[in-house]
Amino acid sequence: MDIRFNLFENEVGIKLAKRFAGIAQVVQQSPLPKSTQELVALRASQINGCGHCIDMHVKEAAAAGESEIRLHLVAAWRESTVFTEAEQAALALAEEGTRLADAHQGVSDETWARVREHYDDDQVAALVAVVALINAANRLAVILHQPGGSYEAGMFAAAMN
Repeated sequence: MDIRFNLFENEVGIKLAKRFAGIAQVVQQSPLPKSTQELVALRASQINGCGHCIDMHVKEAAAAGESEIRLHLVAAWRESTVFTEAEQAALALAEEGTRLADAHQGVSDETWARVREHYDDDQVAALVAVVALINAANRLAVILHQPGGSYEAGMFAAAMN
């Protein structure tokens, strides 16, 4: 698969990527645990079939100390014992927020209530932003045919400096 278009080789694309990265930086600096951010980004990317983003978030999570077993089990988190109740609530939100077209109600009241049990207002703002941002990133990467496999932890941050 060949990349269709490189955003980083285009003036408008670079501006968009930098602003996108700026929003991502706000989320990264929020009180939402980094592990939760990466798990949510990974799960949405799995659902959307985005190889580039799966590659990125597995490697970023591993570099931040996430265990292999948890990374392997994200796709089957409901049938796993390695995620906290808070992480399970975040993963449910990620799935329902990603599969909007599949569920007429979007995020269920039950999932929302579980999220609110575990996260304060600042964390909720960051969590919702993670779901929205990763879905946008997945769409960009899939549309442009950005393949997975060559990402190295820290690459995105370095590209934005």
